[in-house]
Amino acid sequence: MCCSTGLTPKQAGRFKKLAFGRSAFCCALFVAPKHLFSDLFTSPTSMFAPQAEPAHEIFRVAMFTLGVTATIFVTVSALLIYVVLKYRQRPGDDEREPPQIYGSTQIELSWTVIPVLIIVVLFLSTARVVYTIQNAPAPKRALHATVIGHQFWWEFRYPGYGVVTANELHIPVSPDPKRPMPTYLKLATADVDHSFWVPRLAGKTDLMAGQLNNIWMQPETPGIYLGQCAQFCGAEHARMLIRVYAQTPQDFQKWMRNQQKNAAQDPKAAQGRAVFEQNACINCHTIRGTVAHGRFGPDLTHLMSRDTIAAGALPNTQANLEQWIKDPARFKPGCLMPAMKLGDHDIAEIASYLVTLH
Repeated sequence: MCCSTGLTPKQAGRFKKLAFGRSAFCCALFVAPKHLFSDLFTSPTSMFAPQAEPAHEIFRVAMFTLGVTATIFVTVSALLIYVVLKYRQRPGDDEREPPQIYGSTQIELSWTVIPVLIIVVLFLSTARVVYTIQNAPAPKRALHATVIGHQFWWEFRYPGYGVVTANELHIPVSPDPKRPMPTYLKLATADVDHSFWVPRLAGKTDLMAGQLNNIWMQPETPGIYLGQCAQFCGAEHARMLIRVYAQTPQDFQKWMRNQQKNAAQDPKAAQGRAVFEQNACINCHTIRGTVAHGRFGPDLTHLMSRDTIAAGALPNTQANLEQWIKDPARFKPGCLMPAMKLGDHDIAEIASYLVTLH
Protein backbone atom coordinates (compact mmCIF):
# COMPACT_ATOMS: atom_id res chain seq x y z
CA MET A 1 0.00 0.00 0.00
CA CYS A 2 1.15 3.58 -0.65
CA CYS A 3 1.51 5.27 2.73
CA SER A 4 0.35 8.74 1.67
CA THR A 5 -2.59 7.79 -0.53
CA GLY A 6 -3.78 4.41 0.61
CA LEU A 7 -3.43 3.10 -2.98
CA THR A 8 -1.68 -0.02 -4.14
CA PRO A 9 1.43 0.54 -6.32
CA LYS A 10 -0.56 -0.58 -9.39
CA GLN A 11 -3.39 1.86 -8.60
CA ALA A 12 -0.89 4.65 -7.98
CA GLY A 13 0.73 3.97 -11.38
CA ARG A 14 -2.61 4.21 -13.11
CA PHE A 15 -3.37 7.45 -11.24
CA LYS A 16 -0.05 8.96 -12.35
CA LYS A 17 -0.71 8.04 -15.98
CA LEU A 18 -4.19 9.53 -15.77
CA ALA A 19 -2.88 12.71 -14.16
CA PHE A 20 -0.11 13.00 -16.74
CA GLY A 21 -2.59 12.52 -19.59
CA ARG A 22 -4.88 15.21 -18.23
CA SER A 23 -1.95 17.57 -17.73
CA ALA A 24 -0.72 16.97 -21.27
CA PHE A 25 -4.22 17.56 -22.62
CA CYS A 26 -4.56 20.83 -20.70
CA CYS A 27 -1.15 21.98 -21.91
CA ALA A 28 -2.14 21.14 -25.49
CA LEU A 29 -5.24 23.30 -25.17
CA PHE A 30 -3.07 26.32 -24.38
CA VAL A 31 0.02 25.56 -26.49
CA ALA A 32 -1.59 24.26 -29.69
CA PRO A 33 -3.48 27.48 -30.52
CA LYS A 34 -0.27 29.45 -30.10
CA HIS A 35 1.62 27.21 -32.52
CA LEU A 36 -1.36 27.11 -34.86
CA PHE A 37 -1.53 30.90 -34.94
CA SER A 38 2.23 31.08 -35.53
CA ASP A 39 2.10 28.55 -38.38
CA LEU A 40 -0.60 30.56 -40.14
CA PHE A 41 1.96 33.26 -40.89
CA THR A 42 5.23 31.29 -41.06
CA SER A 43 4.28 28.17 -43.01
CA PRO A 44 5.85 28.08 -46.50
CA THR A 45 2.41 27.23 -47.90
CA SER A 46 0.37 29.77 -45.95
CA MET A 47 -2.01 32.08 -47.79
CA PHE A 48 -1.84 34.37 -44.75
CA ALA A 49 1.71 35.45 -45.64
CA PRO A 50 1.47 36.69 -49.26
CA GLN A 51 4.70 37.68 -50.97
CA ALA A 52 3.46 38.68 -54.43
CA GLU A 53 0.68 40.04 -56.52
CA PRO A 54 -2.01 38.79 -56.95
CA ALA A 55 -1.67 36.95 -53.62
CA HIS A 56 -1.99 40.29 -51.79
CA GLU A 57 -5.35 40.98 -53.47
CA ILE A 58 -6.59 37.49 -52.63
CA PHE A 59 -5.44 37.92 -49.03
CA ARG A 60 -7.24 41.26 -48.65
CA VAL A 61 -10.56 39.98 -49.95
CA ALA A 62 -10.20 36.84 -47.81
CA MET A 63 -9.59 38.95 -44.69
CA PHE A 64 -12.55 41.20 -45.54
CA THR A 65 -14.80 38.15 -45.94
CA LEU A 66 -13.47 36.66 -42.71
CA GLY A 67 -14.10 39.94 -40.88
CA VAL A 68 -17.71 40.16 -42.13
CA THR A 69 -18.50 36.55 -41.26
CA ALA A 70 -16.79 36.88 -37.86
CA THR A 71 -18.94 39.95 -37.11
CA ILE A 72 -22.06 37.99 -38.05
CA PHE A 73 -20.98 35.08 -35.83
CA VAL A 74 -20.27 37.32 -32.83
CA THR A 75 -23.52 39.27 -33.27
CA VAL A 76 -25.73 36.20 -33.61
CA SER A 77 -23.97 34.43 -30.72
CA ALA A 78 -24.34 37.47 -28.47
CA LEU A 79 -28.06 37.79 -29.28
CA LEU A 80 -28.58 34.07 -28.70
CA ILE A 81 -26.83 34.18 -25.32
CA TYR A 82 -28.82 37.27 -24.33
CA VAL A 83 -32.15 35.66 -25.23
CA VAL A 84 -31.26 32.37 -23.52
CA LEU A 85 -30.28 34.14 -20.29
CA LYS A 86 -33.02 36.76 -20.20
CA TYR A 87 -35.93 34.53 -21.10
CA ARG A 88 -34.88 31.32 -19.40
CA GLN A 89 -37.35 29.56 -17.14
CA ARG A 90 -37.07 30.64 -13.50
CA PRO A 91 -38.41 29.10 -10.26
CA GLY A 92 -42.00 30.17 -9.72
CA ASP A 93 -42.79 30.73 -13.41
CA ASP A 94 -46.09 29.29 -14.57
CA GLU A 95 -46.20 26.74 -17.36
CA ARG A 96 -48.22 28.91 -19.73
CA GLU A 97 -46.87 29.59 -23.21
CA PRO A 98 -45.71 33.22 -23.64
CA PRO A 99 -47.60 35.53 -26.01
CA GLN A 100 -46.89 34.80 -29.68
CA ILE A 101 -46.26 37.63 -32.10
CA TYR A 102 -46.95 37.14 -35.81
CA GLY A 103 -46.37 39.29 -38.86
CA SER A 104 -43.77 41.77 -37.59
CA THR A 105 -42.83 43.80 -40.65
CA GLN A 106 -39.71 45.20 -39.01
CA ILE A 107 -38.36 41.76 -38.11
CA GLU A 108 -39.18 40.30 -41.52
CA LEU A 109 -37.42 43.19 -43.27
CA SER A 110 -34.37 43.06 -41.01
CA TRP A 111 -33.62 39.36 -41.51
CA THR A 112 -34.26 39.63 -45.26
CA VAL A 113 -32.67 42.94 -46.25
CA ILE A 114 -29.53 42.73 -44.07
CA PRO A 115 -28.40 39.27 -45.35
CA VAL A 116 -29.10 40.34 -48.94
CA LEU A 117 -26.95 43.46 -48.49
CA ILE A 118 -24.14 41.41 -46.94
CA ILE A 119 -24.19 38.93 -49.83
CA VAL A 120 -24.20 41.74 -52.40
CA VAL A 121 -21.20 43.42 -50.73
CA LEU A 122 -19.24 40.15 -50.56
CA PHE A 123 -20.13 39.30 -54.16
CA LEU A 124 -19.06 42.70 -55.50
CA SER A 125 -15.82 42.66 -53.49
CA THR A 126 -14.90 39.20 -54.77
CA ALA A 127 -15.96 39.95 -58.35
CA ARG A 128 -13.77 43.06 -58.40
CA VAL A 129 -10.70 41.07 -57.34
CA VAL A 130 -11.44 38.24 -59.80
CA TYR A 131 -11.85 40.74 -62.65
CA THR A 132 -8.69 42.63 -61.69
CA ILE A 133 -6.60 39.44 -61.61
CA GLN A 134 -8.00 37.80 -64.74
CA ASN A 135 -7.82 40.93 -66.88
CA ALA A 136 -4.43 42.24 -65.78
CA PRO A 137 -2.53 43.26 -68.96
CA ALA A 138 0.88 41.71 -69.47
CA PRO A 139 3.66 44.33 -69.70
CA LYS A 140 6.35 44.01 -72.37
CA ARG A 141 8.91 42.80 -69.83
CA ALA A 142 6.70 39.94 -68.62
CA LEU A 143 8.04 36.39 -68.66
CA HIS A 144 5.83 33.84 -70.42
CA ALA A 145 5.99 30.15 -69.57
CA THR A 146 3.86 27.03 -69.94
CA VAL A 147 3.01 24.59 -67.15
CA ILE A 148 2.01 21.04 -68.07
CA GLY A 149 0.73 18.72 -65.36
CA HIS A 150 1.59 15.01 -65.54
CA GLN A 151 0.92 12.09 -63.24
CA PHE A 152 2.71 12.98 -60.97
CA TRP A 153 5.13 15.76 -61.86
CA TRP A 154 5.27 19.24 -63.40
CA GLU A 155 6.77 20.22 -66.73
CA PHE A 156 7.82 23.86 -67.20
CA ARG A 157 8.49 25.28 -70.66
CA TYR A 158 9.96 28.68 -71.51
CA PRO A 159 9.09 29.13 -75.21
CA GLY A 160 10.96 32.42 -75.54
CA TYR A 161 14.19 30.77 -74.39
CA GLY A 162 13.82 27.24 -75.77
CA VAL A 163 14.18 25.77 -72.26
CA VAL A 164 12.30 22.85 -70.72
CA THR A 165 12.66 21.81 -67.09
CA ALA A 166 10.65 20.00 -64.42
CA ASN A 167 9.16 20.48 -60.95
CA GLU A 168 11.17 23.59 -60.05
CA LEU A 169 9.93 26.82 -61.63
CA HIS A 170 12.38 29.73 -61.83
CA ILE A 171 10.97 33.25 -62.23
CA PRO A 172 12.32 36.79 -61.72
CA VAL A 173 11.24 39.15 -58.96
CA SER A 174 10.13 42.74 -59.61
CA PRO A 175 12.44 44.99 -57.55
CA ASP A 176 11.11 48.16 -59.21
CA PRO A 177 7.30 48.62 -58.96
CA LYS A 178 7.45 51.09 -61.86
CA ARG A 179 8.95 48.41 -64.13
CA PRO A 180 7.17 45.17 -63.14
CA MET A 181 8.36 41.79 -64.37
CA PRO A 182 5.42 39.46 -63.74
CA THR A 183 5.37 35.85 -64.91
CA TYR A 184 2.40 34.73 -66.98
CA LEU A 185 1.75 30.99 -67.03
CA LYS A 186 -0.36 28.96 -69.45
CA LEU A 187 -1.70 25.88 -67.71
CA ALA A 188 -2.36 22.60 -69.52
CA THR A 189 -2.55 18.93 -68.60
CA ALA A 190 -1.14 15.87 -70.33
CA ASP A 191 -3.60 13.46 -68.71
CA VAL A 192 -6.10 14.04 -65.88
CA ASP A 193 -7.12 17.28 -64.16
CA HIS A 194 -4.55 18.92 -61.89
CA SER A 195 -4.49 22.20 -59.97
CA PHE A 196 -1.55 24.62 -59.71
CA TRP A 197 -1.37 26.32 -56.31
CA VAL A 198 1.47 28.29 -54.73
CA PRO A 199 -0.45 30.06 -51.91
CA ARG A 200 2.08 32.82 -51.16
CA LEU A 201 2.33 33.87 -54.81
CA ALA A 202 -1.08 33.44 -56.45
CA GLY A 203 -4.44 31.75 -56.31
CA LYS A 204 -5.41 28.22 -57.18
CA THR A 205 -6.03 27.46 -60.88
CA ASP A 206 -7.03 24.14 -62.42
CA LEU A 207 -5.35 22.40 -65.35
CA MET A 208 -8.17 20.83 -67.36
CA ALA A 209 -8.11 18.53 -70.37
CA GLY A 210 -8.86 20.34 -73.62
CA GLN A 211 -8.62 23.79 -72.06
CA LEU A 212 -5.84 26.32 -71.49
CA ASN A 213 -6.07 28.33 -68.28
CA ASN A 214 -3.88 31.25 -67.26
CA ILE A 215 -2.33 32.55 -64.08
CA TRP A 216 0.24 35.23 -63.28
CA MET A 217 2.47 36.05 -60.33
CA GLN A 218 4.77 38.91 -59.45
CA PRO A 219 6.95 38.08 -56.41
CA GLU A 220 8.53 40.91 -54.44
CA THR A 221 11.44 39.23 -52.68
CA PRO A 222 13.77 36.41 -53.75
CA GLY A 223 13.21 33.04 -52.14
CA ILE A 224 11.78 29.56 -52.52
CA TYR A 225 7.99 29.31 -52.48
CA LEU A 226 6.34 25.93 -52.08
CA GLY A 227 3.14 24.72 -53.65
CA GLN A 228 1.09 21.64 -54.30
CA CYS A 229 -1.23 20.05 -56.81
CA ALA A 230 -4.58 20.94 -55.25
CA GLN A 231 -6.79 18.64 -57.35
CA PHE A 232 -6.88 14.91 -56.59
CA CYS A 233 -5.23 13.38 -59.65
CA GLY A 234 -4.39 9.84 -58.57
CA ALA A 235 -2.39 7.76 -56.13
CA GLU A 236 0.54 10.17 -55.78
CA HIS A 237 -1.43 13.42 -55.82
CA ALA A 238 -0.09 14.38 -52.37
CA ARG A 239 3.53 14.09 -53.59
CA MET A 240 3.07 16.24 -56.68
CA LEU A 241 4.89 19.19 -55.18
CA ILE A 242 5.88 22.56 -56.65
CA ARG A 243 8.98 24.63 -55.90
CA VAL A 244 9.08 28.20 -57.25
CA TYR A 245 12.47 29.93 -57.16
CA ALA A 246 12.00 33.71 -57.25
CA GLN A 247 15.34 35.22 -58.26
CA THR A 248 16.75 38.63 -58.96
CA PRO A 249 16.67 39.42 -62.71
CA GLN A 250 20.45 38.93 -62.84
CA ASP A 251 20.35 35.52 -61.15
CA PHE A 252 17.40 34.47 -63.30
CA GLN A 253 19.26 35.32 -66.50
CA LYS A 254 22.33 33.46 -65.24
CA TRP A 255 20.20 30.39 -64.51
CA MET A 256 18.52 30.67 -67.92
CA ARG A 257 21.83 30.88 -69.81
CA ASN A 258 22.94 27.66 -68.16
CA GLN A 259 19.64 25.94 -68.99
CA GLN A 260 20.01 26.88 -72.66
CA LYS A 261 23.24 24.89 -72.97
CA ASN A 262 23.30 21.28 -74.09
CA ALA A 263 24.08 18.60 -71.54
CA ALA A 264 27.61 18.44 -70.15
CA GLN A 265 29.85 15.81 -71.72
CA ASP A 266 32.16 14.56 -68.98
CA PRO A 267 34.61 11.93 -70.32
CA LYS A 268 34.74 10.33 -66.88
CA ALA A 269 31.02 9.53 -67.16
CA ALA A 270 31.17 8.13 -70.71
CA GLN A 271 30.45 4.59 -69.52
CA GLY A 272 27.37 5.75 -67.60
CA ARG A 273 26.12 7.68 -70.63
CA ALA A 274 26.51 4.59 -72.79
CA VAL A 275 24.48 2.49 -70.34
CA PHE A 276 21.81 5.23 -70.21
CA GLU A 277 21.54 5.40 -74.01
CA GLN A 278 21.42 1.61 -74.40
CA ASN A 279 18.41 1.20 -72.12
CA ALA A 280 14.77 2.28 -72.14
CA CYS A 281 15.66 5.55 -70.33
CA ILE A 282 15.86 7.36 -73.69
CA ASN A 283 12.25 6.45 -74.51
CA CYS A 284 10.92 8.65 -71.71
CA HIS A 285 13.59 11.29 -71.00
CA THR A 286 15.33 14.00 -72.99
CA ILE A 287 18.97 14.97 -72.58
CA ARG A 288 19.85 17.61 -75.17
CA GLY A 289 23.00 16.79 -77.13
CA THR A 290 22.40 13.04 -76.88
CA VAL A 291 20.14 10.49 -78.60
CA ALA A 292 17.65 10.75 -75.70
CA HIS A 293 14.53 12.55 -76.95
CA GLY A 294 11.76 11.02 -74.84
CA ARG A 295 8.71 13.09 -73.87
CA PHE A 296 6.95 10.99 -71.23
CA GLY A 297 9.25 11.83 -68.32
CA PRO A 298 11.06 14.96 -67.09
CA ASP A 299 13.80 16.58 -69.17
CA LEU A 300 17.13 15.59 -67.56
CA THR A 301 19.47 17.92 -69.48
CA HIS A 302 20.34 19.89 -66.35
CA LEU A 303 19.07 17.48 -63.73
CA MET A 304 21.62 18.45 -61.08
CA SER A 305 20.60 22.10 -61.20
CA ARG A 306 17.51 20.98 -59.25
CA ASP A 307 17.38 20.50 -55.50
CA THR A 308 14.93 17.60 -55.59
CA ILE A 309 13.83 14.65 -57.70
CA ALA A 310 10.47 12.85 -58.01
CA ALA A 311 8.53 16.14 -57.89
CA GLY A 312 9.95 17.15 -54.54
CA ALA A 313 9.75 13.73 -52.90
CA LEU A 314 13.52 13.26 -52.48
CA PRO A 315 16.66 15.41 -52.19
CA ASN A 316 18.67 15.30 -55.41
CA THR A 317 21.70 13.21 -54.44
CA GLN A 318 23.54 10.38 -56.19
CA ALA A 319 22.45 7.88 -53.55
CA ASN A 320 18.80 8.84 -53.99
CA LEU A 321 19.12 8.71 -57.77
CA GLU A 322 20.39 5.14 -57.55
CA GLN A 323 17.53 4.10 -55.28
CA TRP A 324 14.99 5.91 -57.46
CA ILE A 325 16.20 4.18 -60.64
CA LYS A 326 16.21 0.82 -58.88
CA ASP A 327 12.67 1.01 -57.49
CA PRO A 328 10.63 4.22 -57.98
CA ALA A 329 7.52 2.68 -56.42
CA ARG A 330 9.36 2.39 -53.12
CA PHE A 331 9.24 6.17 -52.80
CA LYS A 332 6.12 6.98 -54.83
CA PRO A 333 3.76 3.99 -54.98
CA GLY A 334 1.64 4.38 -58.08
CA CYS A 335 4.10 6.53 -60.02
CA LEU A 336 4.25 5.79 -63.74
CA MET A 337 8.03 5.32 -63.94
CA PRO A 338 8.76 1.56 -64.09
CA ALA A 339 11.58 -0.17 -62.24
CA MET A 340 14.29 -0.70 -64.86
CA LYS A 341 15.38 -4.12 -63.51
CA LEU A 342 19.04 -3.20 -63.99
CA GLY A 343 21.97 -4.59 -62.06
CA ASP A 344 23.56 -2.56 -59.29
CA HIS A 345 26.62 -1.87 -61.46
CA ASP A 346 24.57 -0.40 -64.33
CA ILE A 347 22.45 1.65 -61.92
CA ALA A 348 25.58 3.09 -60.32
CA GLU A 349 27.00 3.94 -63.77
CA ILE A 350 23.80 5.73 -64.83
CA ALA A 351 23.66 7.67 -61.57
CA SER A 352 27.32 8.67 -61.92
CA TYR A 353 26.48 10.04 -65.39
CA LEU A 354 23.37 11.88 -64.24
CA VAL A 355 25.21 13.75 -61.47
CA THR A 356 27.38 15.40 -64.15
CA LEU A 357 24.33 17.07 -65.73
CA HIS A 358 24.57 20.48 -64.05
